[in-house]
Amino acid sequence: MYSSTLLQKVAYMIGIAGLAIPLLWIGIFKFTPTEAATIKPLVENHFAMGWLYHFCSVQMVSNVIGASEIAVGIGLILSFWTKKIGKYAGIASTIIFLTTISFLFTTPGEWRTVDGIPVTDFFIIKDIGLLALSVWVWSKNA
Repeated sequence: MYSSTLLQKVAYMIGIAGLAIPLLWIGIFKFTPTEAATIKPLVENHFAMGWLYHFCSVQMVSNVIGASEIAVGIGLILSFWTKKIGKYAGIASTIIFLTTISFLFTTPGEWRTVDGIPVTDFFIIKDIGLLALSVWVWSKNA
């Protein structure tokens, strides 16, 4: 009934929306003092990012992260027209989501036991699906 090419195009558009909207939205939110304070425990305990606080304020670190997320979100949207930008945006979003997933393992106290089951703040778990989409975008534009 529907061609697989059409379904692939629709899936790509939905995938880009699923990646770009959270990156743009959360990226913009990083410019607020509330989000800057919220991400500080995650960033300061990360082996690849904690050093930033030695040179920049809490808000500046958040602003840099937010600007990066916004730039990648825009790059993902531009992938509709330019495969090369899509490739680099896919690589960059892969790095972003690998980093956020790693917060589960680098942030002290991120895991706790409730009724005998290990749990975490599940907002980071969603990034596994976003990581898969990022790799897919990267591969589609390689």
